Amino acid sequence: MSLSEASQQQQQQHNPQVQYRNIMAECQQLMNKIAELESDKNEHVLVEETLQPLDGNRRAYRLVGDVLVERTVAEVLPSIVKNKENLESTIQALRGRLSSRQKEAADLKAKYNFQQ
Repeated sequence: MSLSEASQQQQQQHNPQVQYRNIMAECQQLMNKIAELESDKNEHVLVEETLQPLDGNRRAYRLVGDVLVERTVAEVLPSIVKNKENLESTIQALRGRLSSRQKEAADLKAKYNFQQ
């Protein structure tokens, strides 16, 4: 990186409008990721609700990567539940981060009186 590129990058970091745009772009990315994970979580909920009443010895097929693997309901259900819980905790963490970034954006907007 040349000296002029480094100085331009420093100026952009100190420019409140650039900071605001960067924060808003990050917020948009976080919202998209949250929506994607919510969709995955809803799929896990549907699968869990479908498998709950079934006999544990019944065959179940699970897609692992690009391979369809045959297991039993008793083997698949715990991993579905665990994955769903992991998705929920990830979504909560992303929502927390989104909230803090939105607060930063609101603070910048109020401080420098930005118009949208």
